[in-house]
Amino acid sequence: MNQRNDNFPLERSQVRAMLERFGIQPTQQRVDIAHLLFQRPQHLSADQVLAQVNTAYRHVSKATVYNTLGLFVRHGLINEVLTAPDRTLYDSNTSAHHHVYNLDTGELSDIPAGRLAIQGDLGLPEGTEIEGMDLVIRIRSRHSQTTKP
Repeated sequence: MNQRNDNFPLERSQVRAMLERFGIQPTQQRVDIAHLLFQRPQHLSADQVLAQVNTAYRHVSKATVYNTLGLFVRHGLINEVLTAPDRTLYDSNTSAHHHVYNLDTGELSDIPAGRLAIQGDLGLPEGTEIEGMDLVIRIRSRHSQTTKP
């Protein structure tokens, strides 16, 4: 399995080498998008990636950003985090961890994997084992909830 370098930030030459190591043709647009993503561990929507790439680098289309993010997810370079049925964020940190999603602010924060444990029988089908677990804990301020009579 290809190991990604999680020493942020990555230089453009490191990004290009990482893409090649993962079997991804390092086009200029892919290098620009990956370079943006691997400046630090971060959670970005596709629209945020589009805006930031078009500001910091050169113009890329919305379709290119969506296709590239999908390619990076399929190859294991980034993780896709579904925070709501219509909201996906892309996570440049692929180490084992979970998330807290603040419904009031839209902020997604990391929880180290070792901070949470599942106990007891999960009722898994016989002959199967857990390969991975993605947990998103959704929170909101107590003051933002409406009180019911």
